[in-house]
Amino acid sequence: MRLGAHTVEQFIMMAALGLALIMLSLSGPTLAFVPIGGGASTHVSITGTALLQKVTETCRALVEAAGQEFKLTGSSPEEIVQACLGPTATGQVSGAKFHSALQEIYTQNGLVDRDFVNSAPHHFNSEAFLQGRSLITQGMVAIKANIRIDNFRAARETLGKILHTLQDFYSHSNWVELGNKEPYINLIRSDLPLDNLADYNTATCSDCASGTCPNSILPNILQENKLTSGYMGVFSPTKPKGKCSHGGKSDLTSTTHPRGGINKDELSSDNVAFHNTAVNLATAASLQLLEDIRSAVGDDNFLRMVGIARPSALCFVIDTTGSMSDDIDAARQITYDIIDSKKGTQDEPSEYILVPFNDPEYGPMIRTTDADKMKKEIAKLTANGGGDVPEMCLSGLQVALSGAPGSSFIYVFTDAIAKDIELKDTIDALISSTKTEVSFFMTSSSRRRRRSLRAASFEDYKDLALASGGQAIQVSKRELPQATDIILDTSTSALVTVLQRARNPGKQETFTFMLDESLENITIYITGTSMTFTLTNPTGLSQSQSEANGKLGTVQTVGNLRRIRLNTDKQTGIWQININTNQAYTLKVTGQSTITFIYDFVESFEGPHPGYAVLPGRPQASQPVTLMLSVMGRKGPSSVNVGNVGLVAVSGAEAFTNSTLTDMGNGNFLVTVDAVPEGEFVIALKGTDKVSNSEFQRQSTTQMSISKVKIQAVVDSSVEPGSQFKLPFSVMTEGPGGQYSISAKNDKNFPMSFPSSLALSTGQYANATLIITPPNNTPSGTDVTLTLDAKSASGVDSNYAVLRLSVVTKITDFVPPQCEVFSVLAADCPRDASQCRPFLWQLSANLTDGNGTGIESIFLRQGNGSLSYTSMSSPTIQANYNASCCSQIVEIIAVDKIGNVGKCYHSIAPTGGSPALTLSLPLWLCLLVSVFAMRL
Repeated sequence: MRLGAHTVEQFIMMAALGLALIMLSLSGPTLAFVPIGGGASTHVSITGTALLQKVTETCRALVEAAGQEFKLTGSSPEEIVQACLGPTATGQVSGAKFHSALQEIYTQNGLVDRDFVNSAPHHFNSEAFLQGRSLITQGMVAIKANIRIDNFRAARETLGKILHTLQDFYSHSNWVELGNKEPYINLIRSDLPLDNLADYNTATCSDCASGTCPNSILPNILQENKLTSGYMGVFSPTKPKGKCSHGGKSDLTSTTHPRGGINKDELSSDNVAFHNTAVNLATAASLQLLEDIRSAVGDDNFLRMVGIARPSALCFVIDTTGSMSDDIDAARQITYDIIDSKKGTQDEPSEYILVPFNDPEYGPMIRTTDADKMKKEIAKLTANGGGDVPEMCLSGLQVALSGAPGSSFIYVFTDAIAKDIELKDTIDALISSTKTEVSFFMTSSSRRRRRSLRAASFEDYKDLALASGGQAIQVSKRELPQATDIILDTSTSALVTVLQRARNPGKQETFTFMLDESLENITIYITGTSMTFTLTNPTGLSQSQSEANGKLGTVQTVGNLRRIRLNTDKQTGIWQININTNQAYTLKVTGQSTITFIYDFVESFEGPHPGYAVLPGRPQASQPVTLMLSVMGRKGPSSVNVGNVGLVAVSGAEAFTNSTLTDMGNGNFLVTVDAVPEGEFVIALKGTDKVSNSEFQRQSTTQMSISKVKIQAVVDSSVEPGSQFKLPFSVMTEGPGGQYSISAKNDKNFPMSFPSSLALSTGQYANATLIITPPNNTPSGTDVTLTLDAKSASGVDSNYAVLRLSVVTKITDFVPPQCEVFSVLAADCPRDASQCRPFLWQLSANLTDGNGTGIESIFLRQGNGSLSYTSMSSPTIQANYNASCCSQIVEIIAVDKIGNVGKCYHSIAPTGGSPALTLSLPLWLCLLVSVFAMRL
């Protein structure tokens, strides 16, 4: 991290803080990812150290730029988010989204060792330096393009992959053995050459019979400063004559002369210094890459990319056909109410998303962080067309699910059944993949006629709502405004689910649930008809459905929804609700609390670096189900004890399944469940909050089930507009063989070709290829969500894989904007720093973009003065900086339209007792004094 105006002591404190922060999120899942070292230093810890350090630096800059104090009170995600959002972050602040974003990056980092185990460029093995650098720089282009159009998940996935490759360079090459103490910045700069590479015929290593020689690089290679890396043989022992091996049991070349290996992955007695230096350089290089991305996209977008944001996006999917006028008015009013009541508060949505649909049109998706802009977009909606036929509801929902952040809340307004019911399986897969809750507000229209369309009905919406943990609310158009209170409830921070159950058909049944001291704004939802219920608190006090304003809470009834808001948040203990009906119904209990958990279903993988990978679809039947689970408390993971984690059938008995927990430290657990419930299930967790010494329970909302079908597919690169992308995939079943239907959908309607069916034999993979072609006019950075589905002939068993593909225009401009300082007026600045306040200094510089794409933005990274500049449309832009002599450092950032970052750094601080100097430094000379390099 650049020291900037901070003192060395401040930097040391910050570095120590970063180490403390990393212990929270990273010490647990290290088993799941490949280590760059066998002990404490892993790809996960290196990535996390860099990310949290850069996040803290970025948050500090934003908060202090707003004239506020940056107060970091502790190391938990909640406290980091609280400090980042500044003094306006009142009330409960959840770190779950931040933690989830970090886990996405870590997951993709680790998957490089599974998906690209034999790819030399992905690991800088076998002297594949140019190809490895290309993966990094092309990935950086894709990340910047993704962020520019708010495709943050795609950016995170690519970031995790290229950080792995970058970090591997320092462990797998001889950069450390050559005596280098700084990162090789040329790896993230395509405009700079990779110098002095050992050629194919040059021997690089001496023989090491023991395999543990401290340095087997040939002396002439060291003297000539030649760059090499170890050859890795996963399937073959062959390597060029005289070349170094990677080393280790999984490297078959390590027993071929010259024997041994030069990797610094594992810490051992013979490589302590090299290993530690490799870890430090990998961390510093990761910081360089993150800083380049931060500079290119801006501080706000950088933090949004890593999940530092207010509550979930507010996302509407609205039917705009002729009979929807009242419904649109209701959606418009609730949007205005939320915007007006929550603007400037902790509960203000992080962004607003709108997807209209009609027949046959749907979309486009409109997204903005500007509340007033969303008001204008909602105001534009008008009801027209459509007639009396079903609409393209699921197509609009597919666009929303693909574009909204994970774990969002989506609200669908419609009065018609789905015309595109064939998308139901795709929607179900997207819901499971994104863990997004979808609620439907369904009104009936006297002008609409039910027609037979593959049995489509409002029941389909109920199925999808239940699968997501959302609500399916049926009301009249007159009642709709009252039902939308549920949107106000869920568009809030730190929302958790305590209990959710469904029954079809219903019966008289008593449900128990535990409320803990941390919960606020506790609300109970029941959807169904013709029922009675009685709610009982821990002291035995009861209230029935007929008491609208009772001793326990307020009951609001509208359509098939009963909403019960408890009067107090502090009635901890066991509650009961008895429901009596023979009709289908759902029950859900929610509240606000920072005590929560995130999870992923995972499977193990073998290879040189075994680990766990997140499942792209449903877990496999006939074998234990495994998940990675991270628990967060009010003061971090140390403030909670986890008692039990299990799977609970949503429509079945209340009992937990037995599970085995492997405590990986700091709130992270590997959970194995041998007996999986029949049908759909959710994750339930019980524990103790140490802050209040009260027991708590939490539940996931998204339903999951097991499958005997498995789909394997890996997206290994981005694709250019107008080019074909071939995606190999494999399908296998542990169930009966036969013909399995294959379907594929993408959210952009890009043309695709794939086999409509595959003949499967039990236990054997069948291979196939899908081809997708983005049109020539596809904007660079577009993220395509692709859903593959395989289903048995009987339709009894199926599985899916959700994949993401980035469309990126080929870039040939890798030259950053150039800076030439031509005037510095600092003669009035006194030698004595204590006398600086009344005095000013000035700097003028010319900024140019050598390749002609044009400079897009100019801003200050360091300096407390004022920056002005001439027209951005000019070939040469003159920047003028004025500051107090007390602010002695300035760093100006210029970003071109491609995302290349140029920096202009100047200091008037006296050196060695000399007076402040007036300097004129071209950009190339700035490089010599490490202007572009970040320093640890």
